[in-house]
Amino acid sequence: MDKVFKALADPGRRQLLDRLHANNGQTLGELCGCLDMSRQAVTKHLGLLEEANLVATIWRGREKLHYLNPVPILEIADRWIGKYERGRLRVLAELKKHLEGETDG
Repeated sequence: MDKVFKALADPGRRQLLDRLHANNGQTLGELCGCLDMSRQAVTKHLGLLEEANLVATIWRGREKLHYLNPVPILEIADRWIGKYERGRLRVLAELKKHLEGETDG
């Protein structure tokens, strides 16, 4: 989990994850085209994201496609947010529904 926190600590890596969330399965070239980073910097960031298991890659011919793996983020949410905030978040969600006039029926 330390690798995941380290990977998420950098704004450039979070931006890469956001790009993959918006359009999963991008090549290095596609990712570089949307970011204000050098190709070398993107490659380095992707390597750290892969080490943290936040990005998975698949080769399609000569292209290496990068995919977001949200499982480690879910594990962090379950461990560090869920057990401490679950009750309060449930109450806030119910209050939000009530205030917005949503009903189950």
